[in-house]
Amino acid sequence: MVVVAPQHTTPAGSSPHTMQVTVAGSRVIRRLSGGELVCEALIAQGVATLFGYPGGAALPFYRQLDRYPELRHVLVRHEQNAAHAADGYARATGKVGVCVATSGPGATNLLTGLATAYMDCVPVVAITGQVAQAAIGTQAFQEVDVLAMVGPITKAAFQVRRAEDVPAIIAEAFRIAAEGRPGTVLVDLPKDVQMAVIDVEGERPLGVASSAPTVSAPSLPPDVRLALDQAIGLLRQSERPVLVAGHGVVIAEAAPALLAFAQKTSLPVATTLLGLGSFAEHHPRALGMVGMHGTVQANMALHHADLIIGVGMRFDDRVVGRPADFAPGARIVHVDVDPQSFGRVVRADVPVLADARAAFAYLLENVTLLSPTRWRAWHERLDRWRVGHARCGQTEDTSDPNAAPTSPEVIQALRRVTGGGATIVSDIGQHQMFVALHHGFSRSGQMLTSGGLGTMGYGLPAAMGVKTAEPGRQVWAVVGDGGFQMSAPELSTLAANGLAVKVLVVNNRCLGMVRQWQELFYDHVYSHSILPQPSFERLAAAHGVWSTTVERRADLEHALWEASMHPGPAVVDVRVPMEETVLPMIPAGASLDEIVCADPVDVRL
Repeated sequence: MVVVAPQHTTPAGSSPHTMQVTVAGSRVIRRLSGGELVCEALIAQGVATLFGYPGGAALPFYRQLDRYPELRHVLVRHEQNAAHAADGYARATGKVGVCVATSGPGATNLLTGLATAYMDCVPVVAITGQVAQAAIGTQAFQEVDVLAMVGPITKAAFQVRRAEDVPAIIAEAFRIAAEGRPGTVLVDLPKDVQMAVIDVEGERPLGVASSAPTVSAPSLPPDVRLALDQAIGLLRQSERPVLVAGHGVVIAEAAPALLAFAQKTSLPVATTLLGLGSFAEHHPRALGMVGMHGTVQANMALHHADLIIGVGMRFDDRVVGRPADFAPGARIVHVDVDPQSFGRVVRADVPVLADARAAFAYLLENVTLLSPTRWRAWHERLDRWRVGHARCGQTEDTSDPNAAPTSPEVIQALRRVTGGGATIVSDIGQHQMFVALHHGFSRSGQMLTSGGLGTMGYGLPAAMGVKTAEPGRQVWAVVGDGGFQMSAPELSTLAANGLAVKVLVVNNRCLGMVRQWQELFYDHVYSHSILPQPSFERLAAAHGVWSTTVERRADLEHALWEASMHPGPAVVDVRVPMEETVLPMIPAGASLDEIVCADPVDVRL
């Protein structure tokens, strides 16, 4: 950008208009406000959709947004949901999601959504209005120091001081959000910067195009190749290896390479919650999810392994259980793009600082084709755990057609109705774990949820972002009755924007996971976990959304079909037993082999 005139101040209440002047026959000089520069900078980054909520300190930007039909703005009903929708949009597309809010409470309402995206490595850029620079620090109306607040939950935060800096700062924000370990960036725009007018040279859109991160496998430095060679050596020596795929495999678009590597080596593969779908769960070598509510075979495999290769995962507390007793006989190879993840929770015997796609490319090229019988005894042992504990979570009689369906039945029915191809966006709680255990995912990025922060209310607005990005795909938000009440106003957003998100409420009339912990660990004292609720069917109708209620097992599949075939958004409220418990379960602070199951777990299998 070439600035050819000094900055002008626009009188309060006036609206600067774009003016083009041709100079010397070929040069185009335009007078643009800061708000217009933001719009054009976003277009230069390839942005097509924003999720936001206007307010006083953001109004100069919103005034100019109306002049840029290329930018679709989805008006949410709460700023937190704008961040969640941008998060869902980013996970669905692999692009940077964008959310907008005003100063003060608008900005602070974004924080939970930004923390959610930050914890799960989702690239989101948040744009916030701010009071005029002269008022900053005076405790002006709706003024907060949002940069100080977002420090721990963003990769970077900027406050723009001059209108001419807008294009470069926006470009830098997008670059930082997408590179390396993806995450969140905030750009704070004082009102006077949005209103300031400068003369610039160049055609529309004016901006600095930041280079998109490549998804091809880059060349690896010698030290990384050496570490991967060490991993290959350990693999050749091992008798009980396991590979664990995390969200990094999804982000790097490395699922095909993971499949090729697993097939070449006959390695058993487990996934983290956010890695579900990166390795198809119907594959004979798939172990399912690891961790607190992971499958028996996945957790027992990790506990008894002599080699664990973790790719694109954090080895967080919900995965490893009691760190001191995690995989006591195993060497651990940890592949990740974030060097700070190595050794943070458990030891990394071989840390590999690499993108999952690049690491798999090198491994595929350098690993010798292994015989399918290489680990026959280990595979047989894993299969015994799988078959022997297939009914670990089965605690209910499912034969009565007039009884309430169980949550696993609800999730399995959803898979049948959708053909297993829908994108599932889960909220947080028992239903989240039932989805992870009983749906079965076959493609990368098929399940979205809040993993690191565990944010209730995430499911519906994130599904809204996914449907905006992929209007032709089936998108189901699977929510609990608690989380649904936190974000139900977004039903109006679905209706107003014609977003045919289907909402499945797994309704146990309580805070299910809280109630489960109170039952198991807090003396059956159900303090404030039984949750009164409105009629969800009537609530949906008030928002103009079709809805139905299911109380009998016999009616479940038909209701899901009705919702699936309905042309617009729909809500299916399914009443499930309040007393359900998610099993298997590793109690907090326990080792992975200390599994609570409906049937006793025989570690000798």
